Amino acid sequence: MARRDMAWSAASVAAVVLLWQAVSTLFVDPMFLPTPVAVLQGAWQLLLDGTLLSSIAVSMMRILSGWILGSAIAIPIGLAVGVSRTARALIDPFIHFFRFVPAIALVTLFIVWFGVGEVSKIILIAYATAFIVTVNTASGVSGISQDKLDAARCLGAKPLQVFRRVTIPASLPSIYVGMRLALASSFLVIAAAEMLAADSGLGYIIWTARLYFQVDWMFAAIIVLGLLGFITDRLWRWAGRTCSSASCAA
Repeated sequence: MARRDMAWSAASVAAVVLLWQAVSTLFVDPMFLPTPVAVLQGAWQLLLDGTLLSSIAVSMMRILSGWILGSAIAIPIGLAVGVSRTARALIDPFIHFFRFVPAIALVTLFIVWFGVGEVSKIILIAYATAFIVTVNTASGVSGISQDKLDAARCLGAKPLQVFRRVTIPASLPSIYVGMRLALASSFLVIAAAEMLAADSGLGYIIWTARLYFQVDWMFAAIIVLGLLGFITDRLWRWAGRTCSSASCAA
């Protein structure tokens, strides 16, 4: 079954590439829609001069740093909001206000506050990450069956033990999903941040390529960004399955 699914996926990708090749060759000026071969050639140029690899390293460093930082801040807040009605009353208004303020709108403000270096970009990604993880974590905690909590208390568990032995384990699936969604958001934010305020990274390649009208470079950076997102998402899924299997075995 898995092999058949992989075969269908490979066939669909090949079909899209062939369609792209046909459209860019027969119907559209390759200057505006370069062929897959031209994009590969552009990627090869960027690879040879070291620009592509260094940009991948810089962008992934920013993405992962902001994602981890935002998640580390958001998980305790989400747990507190889910467990305590007082914490929910105090924090909820700010969560549901700021999560509707897009990170892109804060790029200029963060540059003013934190400068044009790495700090502003990492904090921007952490901002985009934090609210997604917080909401999912709080939702997971609120969704824990009251019977589980009551059963733990009946067995003599103290509040801290209930939190450690029941609340946190039961909320892990929601935390996992929240971090996965936040990872995708991190990739969206990094592209815009590097276009507006950076001198390196994949977003910077996309933005700079317009000056030379190197559309093939744009496509190469966009495709690489998508591939990196796809790979990291699959790695996160694999980590979730591995941890779940290990828990079941334990």
